[in-house]
Amino acid sequence: MHDGTFTADPQQIYDFVRAHGPAGPVELAPGVDATLVVEHEMALRVLQNPSLFARDSRRWKGLNEGRVPLDSPVLAMMAYRPNCLYTDGAVHLRLRQAVTASLDRLNTRRLRRDVEPIADFLIDQFSERGRADLINDYAKMLPALLFNKLFGCPADIGDTLTGALGAFFDGVDVQRANEELTAGLMELVSIKRRRPADDVTSWLIQHPAGLTDEELKDQLIILMGAGFEPLRNLIGHALHLLLSEEGAGGSGMLVEEAIDHILWNNPPIANYATHFPVQDVDLGGLIVEANTPVVISFGGANSDPALKEARESRNKGAHLAWGAGPHACPAKDPALVIAVTAIERLLNALPDLTLGASDDELQWRPGPFQHALVGLPVRFTPTPATRMVSALQTAAPQPAAEQPGVQTGAEPARAGQPAPKRGFWSTLVDLFRV
Repeated sequence: MHDGTFTADPQQIYDFVRAHGPAGPVELAPGVDATLVVEHEMALRVLQNPSLFARDSRRWKGLNEGRVPLDSPVLAMMAYRPNCLYTDGAVHLRLRQAVTASLDRLNTRRLRRDVEPIADFLIDQFSERGRADLINDYAKMLPALLFNKLFGCPADIGDTLTGALGAFFDGVDVQRANEELTAGLMELVSIKRRRPADDVTSWLIQHPAGLTDEELKDQLIILMGAGFEPLRNLIGHALHLLLSEEGAGGSGMLVEEAIDHILWNNPPIANYATHFPVQDVDLGGLIVEANTPVVISFGGANSDPALKEARESRNKGAHLAWGAGPHACPAKDPALVIAVTAIERLLNALPDLTLGASDDELQWRPGPFQHALVGLPVRFTPTPATRMVSALQTAAPQPAAEQPGVQTGAEPARAGQPAPKRGFWSTLVDLFRV
């Protein structure tokens, strides 16, 4: 799954494995073997049976015996972290309760209120050009900036986290990105312990579970990381569909319909939810050794021929894009609100969007866990970059920097020295200082 075969045609891999049974052996990366589950019924069996299939990757036999390269690109997605994704039993329940209780406090009105100005800000960055890359200019940046807002990040920490998350998922200097991400989140936790506010980080701190700083940091990593990449793919791929002949160019597909289509046919995370059987187990005739990785193929399970009727009727309860069992995605409803709002805001702002490349010209990112677009070039009639100005006109009579006694949060440039480089989040925060 790392030699380009999966990148070129993931369904070919799923069909090949399915022809030999509900699950089969694959190589995720050089030296990293796993079992891929492609049958829907078998996937549910694994996902809903935590007593037999554990999530704690400290069980990973190949890693413990030194047979997995420590510089493997998949370790960042599979190695143990003490958060609710990689824990089981009572520990998992305690951590997940803190996470779900905090996410439940994000209502639809707040999410829309937070998404819309960020969407406007990003659209203003390219609207005068008449062309854009909707993955890198929009779908990639919007979740990162939104999470900075939802988690209450100060400008400098937000810039660090935005850059680190991008490098982390793009596989660019992952060790450095992980160090920056860890340091930034620990600083954020320290700030919120001293000065709690109306944000997810503060709510996690205040939860009766009494999470330690390390536990808080690792829950934030999974919340930000698990939301960043899937939302990027969901927004980007739904936009691709809507602008294609199958979408707006043909049948006039609604945004919600496009999202359902993507969740069924190209889920934002294609293969993941790594489990480790606590004993040797028979998966439809394939004997899987204890403490070896069993990866759920959400894409493969969704394309199972047994689901033909459910797939054709777009039965939302049948697909596995959100997972299932005790580790099912706790942020399904917020994710849908964010994606729909982001897509609608863009299409309303630039109603004559058209694709700038054919499907044959589009490129897909390598890696076993997702089938994701590298970019999505589009063209449109140039429009003035005045959306943020309009949104802020009534907020205050003058910019914050001109108001006496108001700090902008930016370090002033010393005489003879260039001003410090401003990241996307710092720039957006400054716009809202009013």
